[in-house]
Amino acid sequence: MSHPYADELYLGLATVRTAAAICQTVQAAITSEALDKKDSSPVTVADFASQAVICHAIGNVFASDPMIAEEDSFALRQPENAGFLREIHGLILRHYGPATNDEIFNWIDRGGAKTYSSRFWTLDPIDGTKGFLRRDQYAISLALIVDGQIQLGILACPNLGTKSQSGHSLFYAIRGHGAFATRMDADSEMQPIRVTQTADAAAARFCESFESSHSSHSESSKIADRLGIQSAPVRMDSQAKYATIASGEAEIYLRLPTKTGYFEKIWDHAGGVLIVEEAGGRVTDLAGKPLDFTQGSELRRNRGVIVTNGALHNTVLSVTQAVLATENE
Repeated sequence: MSHPYADELYLGLATVRTAAAICQTVQAAITSEALDKKDSSPVTVADFASQAVICHAIGNVFASDPMIAEEDSFALRQPENAGFLREIHGLILRHYGPATNDEIFNWIDRGGAKTYSSRFWTLDPIDGTKGFLRRDQYAISLALIVDGQIQLGILACPNLGTKSQSGHSLFYAIRGHGAFATRMDADSEMQPIRVTQTADAAAARFCESFESSHSSHSESSKIADRLGIQSAPVRMDSQAKYATIASGEAEIYLRLPTKTGYFEKIWDHAGGVLIVEEAGGRVTDLAGKPLDFTQGSELRRNRGVIVTNGALHNTVLSVTQAVLATENE
């Protein structure tokens, strides 16, 4: 591959595929009884195992690169969670290789960086935990950030291929080299993806978070009405929404603030941002500013996120600002 991050991409795709296989194994075993009891243990097990294998694989090759990831091993080290640890150990052994308990703890904690570095990775081992538990959409998101810019973004959305026209479930982008998608198996051909050219807001398709706690559904509805959008919103968990827009199967995604003082976490966006941008789309905050990945684990200089196919961005930004201004009067 003729770009400066070929080694990082090759390793990133391989280890994200391994993590996806772990998550698929766990999700397939979720029972209706567990759902009825609101048992969150499957996502806990998959989350830790996913982070462990990705952090270890990246750290093994790029030992000097920090990793800002969502989880740490503190809870897993407690005696009452020994059952979780046994399950995690079994998944890692099956899909990745042998490891001691202490090695698993250390692999997870390799994702413990908190502050900005000139070169670092960020990881969400399972984005969309409630979607995972519903056996619906979730994502594994991995990104490499160099000098404040995302240079590599990878999203694995194992269940998205069953719902999308293309059947794609693995997405990546390298800055300046485009965005691509494929199926989850390693020998599938990579295909370039592009956003749509739709410039008529009324014809746009709208994505939003399944959970209203993640983004205000009432404000999104008002914005959609003002834009004249006819179709019902497509609600799904995780950064699968970024992949959907990058693939040309939707045009707009809004992440609107639901509480004062909350800052978005970088791992919830980094993987998807570059994929949309390299597919021809645009991502900004509510003020129209690019997302700033120089503030450690949070987007502390941004408020909210607007993702579009690019052609609609200024229109969506203007209407969103007007609706939110009215709400705040």
